[in-house]
Amino acid sequence: MSENRSRILYLKQYLEEYADELHPVTLTDITAKLKAAGMDASRQTVAREIEQLTSAGVDVVCNTGKPSQYFIGDRTFELPELKLLVDAVTASRFIPPKKTAALIDKLSGFASVHQAGELRRSLYTDKQARPVGDKAYITVDLLHTAESTGKKIICKYFEWGADKKKVYRHRRQDYYFSPYGLIWNNDRYYTVGWSDSHDRVITLRVDRIAAPKLTDTPAVPRPEGFDMAFYADTVINMYDGPVRDVTLHCENSMMKHVIDRFGEDIKTRILDEQHFTARVSVPASPTFFAWVFTFGGSIKITAPEDVAASYRDMLKAAMG
Repeated sequence: MSENRSRILYLKQYLEEYADELHPVTLTDITAKLKAAGMDASRQTVAREIEQLTSAGVDVVCNTGKPSQYFIGDRTFELPELKLLVDAVTASRFIPPKKTAALIDKLSGFASVHQAGELRRSLYTDKQARPVGDKAYITVDLLHTAESTGKKIICKYFEWGADKKKVYRHRRQDYYFSPYGLIWNNDRYYTVGWSDSHDRVITLRVDRIAAPKLTDTPAVPRPEGFDMAFYADTVINMYDGPVRDVTLHCENSMMKHVIDRFGEDIKTRILDEQHFTARVSVPASPTFFAWVFTFGGSIKITAPEDVAASYRDMLKAAMG
């Protein structure tokens, strides 16, 4: 590599690492840095090579004055964007601690050394249920590969026993699974796809998948009319169960919770000064009933009667 090309690359790297809007550098600063790296450099040479970088699309901004000052303007990520990404990585319980640190280091590489210090901020996060290894992280990558290549995976699936040990489903049965997509919900990854064993679409929690392997077997195509968005809004949010049209009788203060759960497009009707009704399509499952119970009577199931009766039966069973 010629010295001229080597110098330009070093110049670009130096500006990206050390020069931002609040910390511009002068030609004197730049030539001193180049000379310290063993490169011949003059103010005229550096000025000319800065022009070459600008012509090549690098946004080198010049503050004219005595002396002129230079910094990188438009970066791949702006500082507020990097802060947002770092906070998202830090808050995610899915990402292992070591991987979190590694990702933040990589994100910091998109900022100057001065800005990088601002990325290492204190953010309180719920550390509960942090993974201890990279297995789930690797499984996500394998599932993406299987989906993009149209192949099945083979895996096992487990739950947790009362003794805190893994209990494999169906006596360590191998699942042949055709992934259709991944869903991120409540800080957990789920994969949706066709299970040969169940002969239907099922949902698996990624962190409970064990020993996954990519196969050469073509995946089962999505069933005709399968709607991933609808599936996510119903089965993932409320878990499996028959989807029913349910009417809820709600106090006005519950509107924020109804919208948080079902979105702004939910069908509602004002009843009186204190109440409204909401009509929702949900799996009539214990998880949905538990959500209703959370509000201590401020939300009631009024129709259909069989769903309301199932809710009452669950409450009676819970009371013993």
